[in-house]
Amino acid sequence: MFTGIIEALGTVVSTAKEGSNLRVVLTAPFTAELKVDQSVAHNGICLTVVAINGDRYEIVAVDETIQRTTIGEWKSGTEVNLERCMKLGDRLDGHIVQGHVDATAVVCKSEAKNGSWEFAFRYDKNPEHITVAKGSICVNGVSLTVVDSSDDMFSVAIIPYTYEHTNFHALTTGDKVNLEFDVIGKYVARLMSAR
Repeated sequence: MFTGIIEALGTVVSTAKEGSNLRVVLTAPFTAELKVDQSVAHNGICLTVVAINGDRYEIVAVDETIQRTTIGEWKSGTEVNLERCMKLGDRLDGHIVQGHVDATAVVCKSEAKNGSWEFAFRYDKNPEHITVAKGSICVNGVSLTVVDSSDDMFSVAIIPYTYEHTNFHALTTGDKVNLEFDVIGKYVARLMSAR
């Protein structure tokens, strides 16, 4: 479980195919605090640390993850939003995030707004993938509040801190991102569709 509050930016050092899997080597400010078998959200994708070598650590993504997320597009130098799993008893500053990416979306708007930024995202329409104005959404692992919402698009407002301390500062129109829709909304949508 995660909160969607990004701890740090990591950097991809290398990627390598291993059969249908993808092994990724990264550096992060907190690599020395990691342990093998620990869950870390990478742009919202919950992945297990499988090896640690000095200031670098490794993760492995299976084909399902590669097909459903943007991880297959990562290359050396890619900045990745990182969050270690939450500790019981800590404050839940964002919202409940599972690290299970539901879909990808494309940035269709990135606009500076005199001290903040507005981003809009378009995704494939799906009755189980819903957003609501003032509801929660997780974009590349970042817990955000939806500003405007439609069946296949939503927008968010980004404050300067989030813009500077996540990979939002590198996003431009046409870029792909990972989405995790609000878990409560997903259950409600599933219950409603069963009726």
